[in-house]
Amino acid sequence: MKKGRNELLEEEEKILAPYAVGSRNPGEREYPEPEHPYRLPFQRDRDRIIHSHAFKRLEYKTQVFVYSEGDHFRNRLTHTLEVAGISKTISKVLGLNEDLSETIALAHDLGHSPFGHAGQEALSELMRGKGGFEHNKQSLRVVQKLERRYPDFPGLNLCGETLLGIMKHGGDYETSDLSDVRRDTGPSLEAMVVDSSDEITYSAHDLEDGLESGLLTLSDVKELKVWKRIEDSLPKTNPSDKDSISRSAGRILLNLMVSDLIDSIDSRLQEYSIHSREDVSFAFQNQKKLVQFSEGFQIEFKELKSYLFGKLYRHPEVSRMSERGKETIFLLFKHFESHPESIPESYRNREEEEGRMRIICDYIAGMTDRFAIEKLKREGILWFPY
Repeated sequence: MKKGRNELLEEEEKILAPYAVGSRNPGEREYPEPEHPYRLPFQRDRDRIIHSHAFKRLEYKTQVFVYSEGDHFRNRLTHTLEVAGISKTISKVLGLNEDLSETIALAHDLGHSPFGHAGQEALSELMRGKGGFEHNKQSLRVVQKLERRYPDFPGLNLCGETLLGIMKHGGDYETSDLSDVRRDTGPSLEAMVVDSSDEITYSAHDLEDGLESGLLTLSDVKELKVWKRIEDSLPKTNPSDKDSISRSAGRILLNLMVSDLIDSIDSRLQEYSIHSREDVSFAFQNQKKLVQFSEGFQIEFKELKSYLFGKLYRHPEVSRMSERGKETIFLLFKHFESHPESIPESYRNREEEEGRMRIICDYIAGMTDRFAIEKLKREGILWFPY
C-alpha cells in the first residue's frame, strides 16, 4: 500500500530525536505553495537545488586544482556531494533530519565563484564599498533571487529552515527577517553538522589530492600529530605506491574525524541536557558549542588546517593557478563595466534596481572556470594559457 504524506510524517517522527527539525515545522516558504502529496518539504527543497542551474555549474568550479590540472582532483561539485554524504551519516547516527542536512549541504556552495577562494578574494576586492561579496551570502542570494525556474516566484522558494541553514556564518544577510531569526534562534543542529562536515571533507580530500598531486610529501605529512593515528590504520602496502597511501590516508582521516565528531556531539548533548530545538537555541545564545571535536582532536585538527594552508593552499603551483584565476576575474569585471552589452539581458534587467556592479558580480560569480576562460577569449580580452 502506498504511503501518503501523513504516513511519511508519522514514520519520520518515530525516527527523529526530539532536538531534530521535523518536517511538520520546516519554516515557511516566502511564497505559499500547496504541500506535495508524497514528498516532504526538505525533499522538495533538495530536488529543487539539484535541478538548479547553479548546482549543475559546480562541476566546473575549482576546489583547489583547476579543471585543466586533471580529471581526478576534486571540484566544487564532488566536494559538495562528499559534504552531503558526511552530513547524512552524522545526522542519521544522532537522530537528526537527514533530508534537511543533505539539502543544506547541497546548497552550501551554490554561490561560490569560479577559481575557488582566489575568485572570492577577487570579487570581494572589486565589490569593496559596493555591497561586498561573500560566497555564503551569495548562496542565499542564488536560491532566493537569481535562480529562475518557476513563473510564479524568483529563486527556489525554499523552506525557512533550509534558508537558515544556508546562512552558514550568520551575520548581515540580505533578508533582514531571516537575519533576525538566525541571530535569535541560532542554527539548527542539522546546519551545524553541515558546517563541520564541510571542514572535515575539504581537510581530508585536500590532503589526499595534495599527496596525489605531489605538491605535498609524505615526509612532511608524517610530522603531523594526526598522522600517527592514520599510520596505525594504513594497509600494509608497497612504500613506493604513493597513490595507494594517499587515498588510504584520506579515507582513514575522514573516518577518524567523523567518529570523533559524532562521539563529541553525543557527549555535549547529554552534558547540556539538549532535549528540544528550543534547548539547541538556548545553548547557542549562551555560547555553548554543541558541534565540535573533542578537546584533544581539536588540537590535531588545527595543526592539520595550518599545515594545509601553508603547504598546499600557499604552494607556488596553487598560487600560480590562483593568480591566473584572479586576473581572469579582474579582466572580465573591468570589461563588463565598460561593455554592459556583453552581459546577458536577464542580468541587465536588474541593473536599475541593483546597480551595474552587483549584476556584474552576480554574472561572474555564477560562471564556471571554463566559461570564464572562454569568455575572455570570445570578448577579445587579453588572454593567457592555463
